[in-house]
Order: sequence, then structure tokens, then C-alpha cells
Amino acid sequence: MDFGYSVAGFFVGAIVGLTGVGGGSLMTPLLVLLFGIHPAVAVGTDLLYAAMTKAGGAVVHGRNGTVDWRIVAALGTGSVPAAALTLWWLSTHSGSAYGSQSLISGTLGVALVLTACALLFRARLQALAERPGIGEFRERHLRTLTIATGAVLGMLVTISSVGAGALGTAALVFLYPRLSAVRIVGSDIAHAVPLTLVAGMGHWWLGNVDWTLLGALLVGSLPGIALGSQIAARMPERFLRPLLASMLFGIGGKLSLNLLG
Repeated sequence: MDFGYSVAGFFVGAIVGLTGVGGGSLMTPLLVLLFGIHPAVAVGTDLLYAAMTKAGGAVVHGRNGTVDWRIVAALGTGSVPAAALTLWWLSTHSGSAYGSQSLISGTLGVALVLTACALLFRARLQALAERPGIGEFRERHLRTLTIATGAVLGMLVTISSVGAGALGTAALVFLYPRLSAVRIVGSDIAHAVPLTLVAGMGHWWLGNVDWTLLGALLVGSLPGIALGSQIAARMPERFLRPLLASMLFGIGGKLSLNLLG
């Protein structure tokens, strides 16, 4: 079974290397649907997995000067307290195991569908942000909107482990349409590290982290990320993003049924 976890880690690592997104969007559903891991444990383990894997990327982006630390600070001002409050809420509403599982997996499904939409309509989001009226409002309230975005991401990521990558990037594209793509990616990765670390440690405190599983995932993900990054230079993005979005729609639709059931 450990070998299977490593294979899953390799697969997800390769997808992240190819597209820049998909860590939480793919890893948590795989753990829940394929391996039968309880959603709470899958989310908690994936959060620490994301913190460890993205820390290296944040260091590289920081050294290359492709992180806007003011944006990171504003996002963190909203996301870290929101993550802490969400963890407190989860700790006080964990009496029913079935109810907790339904909430987490259902929220995960909705987050996956939103992530897929963000991937497909990223260019339209950027164009919308530049429209008269919207652009003026955005400029006047930019820091407040950034903090609010961080708060939403903090809540969503803590419950489902999804959103720090694709949704965070889509939000930054809308809020900062003139920011270069590499700085958007670098800032999003840098913000994801403290958010996933705080949320992951909180889930550890709640007993939702499987350290053996985490180690097996990391064994597979590190070479997967390296391979995916090499292939990315030869693979057209216009092919990869719709493919990933289709996968997320299918998985998200299945998990979203938990909110209706």
C-alpha cells in the first residue's frame, strides 16, 4: 500500500510540475476515492505535504526576486487567522464522524469545481479586471480585497486542502492584472507555505495527519515534480489546462454529492 501511495505522489507531483496547480485538487480526492482514506486525514496529511513541497519552490522564487512580499503579507493577514478560526470550528463540531466526513468531502467537491472554472476562464478573469468601473473599484480597495481573498482561501484550504494553487492564482490574476505571470505564481506559492503549514499543524493537533502516509507521498512526489517540470517545456499549456480542468470537474461533481446527501 505504501508503494501505491508513492505512485500517487509521483502522479500528482508530475501534474504539479506540468501545470503549476493540482496538488490539493488531485491528491486529496485520490486519497479519499482511490485509497479510502478518511477525508479529514486526507486533508490534514495533504496540507503538510503541500507545505513541504512548496517551501522549496518559495525559496527559489524568493532568491530570483519573483515574489511580491507585500501581496504575500496581505493574503496572510486574512488567511492565517481564517485558518485558525476554521480549525477551532472543526474542533468544536467533530462529534459526528459521518457529519464531519460529509462536510469535508462535500466542500472539497465544490472547491474542485471552482478550481476547474478558474483554470478554464483565467484569461476572462484577467480581462474582466481591466474593465472600467471594476478596475477603478479594485484599485481603491486593493489591500482590503487582497486580505478578504486570503480569508476565503484560508477557510477553504483548511477544510478541503484545495484552493491555495489554482484559486489563489486566479484571484491574483483578477486583483493584479498587470503583475507578471511569474510573480503571480511566485507570490501564490510563497503565501501557500505558511497557510498550509498552519492548517496542517492544526489538523495534526486534531489527529488528522498520517505521518507514514506523508512520507510515502513525498518519496513519489519529488521525482514526479522534477520529471513534470522537464516535460512542461515541450507540452502546450492549452492542452494541459483543459485536461486538468476536466479531471477536476469529474472528481468534484462526484464529491459534491456529499453536500446533497
